[in-house]
Amino acid sequence: MDNKVLATVDGVQITQSQVDSFIKRLDPQQAMQYQNEEGKKHILQELINQTLFLADAKATKLEESDEFKNEISKMKDMILTQLNVNNLMASVKIDDTEVKAHFETNKTKFSTPEKTDTSHILVDSEEECKEVHNKITSNEITFEDAAKAHSKCPSKEKGGNLGSYPKGQMVPEYEAVAFNMKKDEISEPVKTQFGYHIIRLNEKQESAEAKFEEVKEQAAKDLLGTKQKEEYMNKISHMRQTFKVEMA
Repeated sequence: MDNKVLATVDGVQITQSQVDSFIKRLDPQQAMQYQNEEGKKHILQELINQTLFLADAKATKLEESDEFKNEISKMKDMILTQLNVNNLMASVKIDDTEVKAHFETNKTKFSTPEKTDTSHILVDSEEECKEVHNKITSNEITFEDAAKAHSKCPSKEKGGNLGSYPKGQMVPEYEAVAFNMKKDEISEPVKTQFGYHIIRLNEKQESAEAKFEEVKEQAAKDLLGTKQKEEYMNKISHMRQTFKVEMA
C-alpha cells in the first residue's frame, strides 16, 4: 500500500508513497536505477537521513537563527512573485469564437506542410558520384548497398535513408531536386556544400490544409499562449509606470 509506513524517525513516519514520490521527481534515466527493491531501499535510507537532519535542526533550534529567517524571507518573496505571475496567467480567458478567428488568421500555421522521404548517397567527387550512379541504374548494385559501400554520410547505416522532412530542413540545392522528383526516381549527381549526392525519393506527402475541428485544441493552446504573453508584457509596462525602476 502507498501509505504503508516503512520507517519512523523521532516520531515522524516515512511511507511508501514518499519513496515513490522521491523517485518520480528524479530524472527519468536516473529514476530507472531505483525501480527495484534495492533501489527503493537506498531511497528509503536517504529519506531517513534527511529526516534525521530535520530532527537535528529542530533540536538545535536552527529555525530561530537569523540565517533561517533570511532564507524564509527569500522563499516568501519567490513564492509571492510566482503566485502573482500564476494568477495573471490564470486570468487570461479565451472562447471558441476567438479560437476559430485565430485559426482562420493563422491557417497555414496549423496546416500539414509538404514533406519528402528520401535516401541519398554522399561522396566527395563528381567522378565517383557518376560511377556509383551508373552501377545503380545498371542494376549492378542496389541503392542501399551502394550507400553502405560508398556514402560518407552516417545515414549509410540505414541504406542512406534520411526519413521524412518538410522544406527548410535540407540545403537548397538538395531540396530543389528532392521536392521535384517522382516516387522511386533516382537523381543525377547533385552538388552541395557537402559534396555530391545521389538522391532517391521514397515517398512524398503533399501539403494539406488544416481543418478546424482537427486542430482546435492546438489552436486554443497557441492563442492562449499568445494572449498570456501579451498580458504579461502589458502588466510589466503598467508596473514600470507604477513602481520606480533605477538602473545602476
